[in-house]
Amino acid sequence: MIRGISWRNFDFILLGAVILASAFGTVMIRSAVAGNEVLLPLVTRQIYFAILGVIVIFTVASIDYRYWLALYRPMYLAIMIFLVTLTGFGQSAFGAQRWFTVGVLFLQPTEFAKIIAIIVLARYFDVAQYQQRDLRWALGAILWASGIVVMILLQPNLSNVLVLSVILGVMLWINGVQVKHVMITGAIGAVFVFSLIVLSVIGVRIPFLQAYQQERIVNFVVPNPNDTYGNRYNVEQAKIAIGSGGLFGQGYGQGSQTQLRFLKVRHTDFIFAASSEEFGMIGGGFIILTLAIIIWRCIRAGQKSRDVAGAMISFGVATLIFFQAAVNMGMNLNILPVSGLPLPFISYGGSGLTALMLGIGLVESVAMRHKQMEF
Repeated sequence: MIRGISWRNFDFILLGAVILASAFGTVMIRSAVAGNEVLLPLVTRQIYFAILGVIVIFTVASIDYRYWLALYRPMYLAIMIFLVTLTGFGQSAFGAQRWFTVGVLFLQPTEFAKIIAIIVLARYFDVAQYQQRDLRWALGAILWASGIVVMILLQPNLSNVLVLSVILGVMLWINGVQVKHVMITGAIGAVFVFSLIVLSVIGVRIPFLQAYQQERIVNFVVPNPNDTYGNRYNVEQAKIAIGSGGLFGQGYGQGSQTQLRFLKVRHTDFIFAASSEEFGMIGGGFIILTLAIIIWRCIRAGQKSRDVAGAMISFGVATLIFFQAAVNMGMNLNILPVSGLPLPFISYGGSGLTALMLGIGLVESVAMRHKQMEF
């Protein structure tokens, strides 16, 4: 399993971009805590998780990714048990069951569930690659994903349900789903989203959504310009922070909205705004470029994979990083509703960072065992 490994094809460009993004994120977390003694230990924790993550990358990469695929059943069962337990006994945040407390650490099974979903779906598409692309084929993939999706929805954690739905949709598209099925699904999805918006705006309570989630929808669709200190407060502060950063920023540790703590959750959901305030458009562009390199190298590994499973793992991880980054930046810029999705490798979060490093390790495993290629 580990003997005879050739590290010649290990993608050091991908590793370098991941380390660079994680280092920048840690530096920004240090600034974003703004001297808050309660939050200050988070910096050290993020450093430990980043170091652990690099170890995870090398460890996972050293094992053939097909061994991980062979363990899809026990992994799927284990994560389902965690999610079921989380729904009943987990710690709450914003009305959703999100984590377990283990000593001083917070374990978020949902972050690892996304990686396991990618592995399970990759295995399915590999096994079903010669099947006819009919409704039964598509439903097979949907059924495998639905177990995890339903348990996450019950927390309720709608943002990560969307992440998994997008990953599933991308994998179906790449594997040749019929256009008519895409159109039908798209029409159903459009009606569903339109119904959510209308019901939220007119004040109808939707059972599987928390009140704060419906408020976010309403605030985005029909914002109240006079709600300066209410639900739109942080979005407005983020816009001010990004705008005040200009081209070169106000300087590290000098951002007024960040350091004076006007900007809330600045070390997690709104770290892009804090980074843009202190490093300006240059800093925001640096984040985008670094994440783009990571996504590109993941796609590159998928293109050169020796089989469908390896390609799906790589494309799945690329989709996960791209979608979370796009949504996070979109909500910081107020072009998308606030979702709670962190900025990959930049936002604070031990579980999120470790899960992403696990995904990168799988991509590296694919890259190291590719067919004839030039990296």
